[in-house]
Amino acid sequence: MFALSRRMAISVILPLAAGLSPLAALGQDPSQMPPPAVTVVTLHAQDVALTTTLPGRVTASAEAEVRPQVNGIVTERLFEEGSHVKVGDPLFRIDATTYQAAVAQAEAAVAQARAQAEAARREAERVGALRDRRVASESTTDNAIAARDSAEAAVKVAEAQLQTARIELERTTIRAELDGVIGLAQTSQGALVTASQPTPLAVIRKLDPVHVDVTQSAAELIRFRREMAAQDAEGQQDRKVTLRLADGTQYGHEGRLTAAEPYVNETTGVVTLRLSFANPDGILLPGMYVQAVVQQATARNVILAPQEGVTRDRRGQPVALVANADNAVEQRPLTILQDMGNSWIVGEGLNDGDRIIVEGLQKIGPGMTVAPEERQAAAPAAAEGGAAPDAGEPTPEAADTGEQPAPEAGEAEQPATQPEIEAEAEAEAEAEGQGEDAQPATEAGAEQPAN
Repeated sequence: MFALSRRMAISVILPLAAGLSPLAALGQDPSQMPPPAVTVVTLHAQDVALTTTLPGRVTASAEAEVRPQVNGIVTERLFEEGSHVKVGDPLFRIDATTYQAAVAQAEAAVAQARAQAEAARREAERVGALRDRRVASESTTDNAIAARDSAEAAVKVAEAQLQTARIELERTTIRAELDGVIGLAQTSQGALVTASQPTPLAVIRKLDPVHVDVTQSAAELIRFRREMAAQDAEGQQDRKVTLRLADGTQYGHEGRLTAAEPYVNETTGVVTLRLSFANPDGILLPGMYVQAVVQQATARNVILAPQEGVTRDRRGQPVALVANADNAVEQRPLTILQDMGNSWIVGEGLNDGDRIIVEGLQKIGPGMTVAPEERQAAAPAAAEGGAAPDAGEPTPEAADTGEQPAPEAGEAEQPATQPEIEAEAEAEAEAEGQGEDAQPATEAGAEQPAN
């Protein structure tokens, strides 16, 4: 009976104690509650290169379309598709029979013209001798001289025709006019080709170096040129250009800006920029889509702020919460230049040595006093056991006690110790209950022999 009555008393007292503990916590002075713990990152000013990413396409630095210059039947292809060719290498051969005959005919015409010129020259000399002896008239002399000059001119015409015939004969062997990689052949042996036909026989492209044509808006180009002029005045002319390939990897060679099209597209308002990149391994191919990261300027004494510590106000302006020297929260409006990885490049709003709050933003506000912890120091504490961070973040524990507001984080210790009190009371009750149950059994066992 005594054990039963003790258990009933404990079962009545424990709920009353559990119900009174929140009332005691609510009666606690809020000014005595510890400040909420937040994680901060100490910022440092530095010089950062400002870049812009521009989409573009790879183009060959030089391209030549192979076309025939004479008519005829293709008799032979003299190259391997996809191979590297040099200037003067033979590519195709066209049937040269007709052109060989044309050369022979031109040579005969030259010989005939030279014979006629020689006869006209001798005739002019004879007429000149007769004139000296007063035998030939002036008109006869003039006609002989004119015939001689005409015959000499006919020789030059015949020689020019011979040269043309030889050139056409030479063109029956189509040769490379550019050092580069030749593509697929667009014709085969036995095909009839014509001079200056629209379809090329093959295309030769120079792939080292290559060009990357990107587009940039006219407004950004104006700002870019002003920043370039300012850097040139300061003696900083090293502007790097890198490439990001279609698979997301970065190209191993840096490039340079070579030219800009002096024309703005009326429809899109953009300007075409040309970049040059070395391509010794042939990774970049014409037509490939890439993203060019162009270094446009260097920002002096700016702050790299973690993106998780920057939010937006109701007007959409970027703001950050900073813990000042008194551990009070300050809200700072920011001027963001651009992003860099997982950080923002902040031009105004943050200073060297400021501590930006990156964790615990939901439970604080401007003017509140906080307990800042550096991010680098918090990581090892969490790795060692995890108990310290839980004790410093009362919000989840406060949520377990009921619908307690976040500022009442100081009450986190009261709910945490209450289960321990109840567990100890239950353990004592069980121990006492077991002792009382054992006592009657022993007594009964002792009295049993008496009976």
